[in-house]
Amino acid sequence: MAEIDQDNHLRELDTFIDHLWLEDGLSKNTLESYRADLSQFHTWLRTQNKQLLNAQQTEIQRYLAVKFPSSKPRSISRLIASMRRFYRYALRERLISEDPTLQIESPKLPRSLPKSLNEQEVTDLLNAPDINQPIGLRDRAMLELLYASGLRVSELVTVKVNEVSTQDGVVRVTGKGSKTRLVPMGEEAADWIDRYLKYARPEILQKRLCDAMFVTNRADMMTRQAFWHLIKRYALIAGINKHMSPHVLRHAFATHLLNHGADLRVVQMLLGHSDISTTQIYTHVARERLKQLHSVHHPRG
Repeated sequence: MAEIDQDNHLRELDTFIDHLWLEDGLSKNTLESYRADLSQFHTWLRTQNKQLLNAQQTEIQRYLAVKFPSSKPRSISRLIASMRRFYRYALRERLISEDPTLQIESPKLPRSLPKSLNEQEVTDLLNAPDINQPIGLRDRAMLELLYASGLRVSELVTVKVNEVSTQDGVVRVTGKGSKTRLVPMGEEAADWIDRYLKYARPEILQKRLCDAMFVTNRADMMTRQAFWHLIKRYALIAGINKHMSPHVLRHAFATHLLNHGADLRVVQMLLGHSDISTTQIYTHVARERLKQLHSVHHPRG
């Protein structure tokens, strides 16, 4: 009988994961994180003669106490988020009569600003590729588009030729949760992409076919890992002694927009953040700019 109950609870977990995929379009990695968190909790509950759907607040608190010494605050926060989503789903589906996570609080996480580059460092990085070579011209176009549009690296490498309009100055990208958005790229990036399409891409492909915008010598789409290595190499060439990743240019994009007066909501849309709270990590940049404007223009500044 206990085994049958266990199977039922695990089936409900599978149904919940399917629900997240269908309703929210969450990525495979996110879904696997939810499943791992809840499966481990289910395994621990069995040692307490409990199951997922009859766990109470006390069991959740005891489990968190077990996990807390060996886990980072961010991992605990994610675990609590997984539990909350599951039990709210179970309550909505009338599988339980009360949400046991209602009184559970997440640990406070420090909101540190991601590492970024100043505008001169970005210029140096963009100038690093050798544009007299087809690969260098490709890399310059990639870096220009990344900085001009604030794309995630996964969005950059998967952009297809038919998703970029240099005439209109926009790129259609598919972001997290398979959501698409149109992002402006500006004249500078559009010009570099035009040059890449005219002079470099045909040379790299050598009459082979590939629908990806940015291609390799194997006529394949570039991988995230390959571009990560490229940007680190160009940072060294540019003399930038900072930890580098493609995400650093995305953060520079957001920071520089705010420094030049962009609204936080606009930056949210451009970055493809579904929730403004994700973008609010940059609010201190906007606050610093307002302080500077106040000190310059206010008679009592």
